[in-house]
Amino acid sequence: MRCIPWGVLPMISTLIKSLRIIRCLACALFPLLVVSCELMKPAPPKKAEIVMYEWEDTGAGEPLKIRIDLKKQKAEYLRGERQIGWSLVSTGREGHATPPGHYKITEKMPLKVSNRYGWIADAEGKVAVPSAKPSTPVPPGHEYRGAKMHHWMRITTYGIGLHAGEIAKPGTPLSHGCIRLPKDFVAKLYEVAQVGTPVQIVRGG
Repeated sequence: MRCIPWGVLPMISTLIKSLRIIRCLACALFPLLVVSCELMKPAPPKKAEIVMYEWEDTGAGEPLKIRIDLKKQKAEYLRGERQIGWSLVSTGREGHATPPGHYKITEKMPLKVSNRYGWIADAEGKVAVPSAKPSTPVPPGHEYRGAKMHHWMRITTYGIGLHAGEIAKPGTPLSHGCIRLPKDFVAKLYEVAQVGTPVQIVRGG
């Protein structure tokens, strides 16, 4: 059996201590390295925001015309044959379909409260029933409230008009028959639309 030279033992001991120190450092630094690598990863791409409208009207030219395509769920705004803007819309869902035809704006109101549709609020004013009619039974301590329709522009005698509303699923008709317009756009249209402005609603294709 060979003996290890005496001078080598301190060197081995030092090497073992060094390896232990390296191991401890590795254990301590590993989480930091993982975090650092995570931070260096590129962030996932942001979802593209949906463009809800475009508007380039100067007020000049022929009177305003509105054309609404039910299939595309999109409205075009024209002066003569020149398009001055467009917007997404949400028209009547199944069972409440918005009827195609030629109409005119017959009434404008900054705010109209529906006498046909609304919701039921609890005692704290929170939504208890999101979709209701005046005939819907109201639980004790609750209250029926008519739907508020900002920038109302009537086109029929039976309660259909254009107004501000939620377009939660672009391309999908979700209203009770009215034409919902983007909330941050409708004021622009309301300002230039007049009683008598023609509104054409087509099925599209």
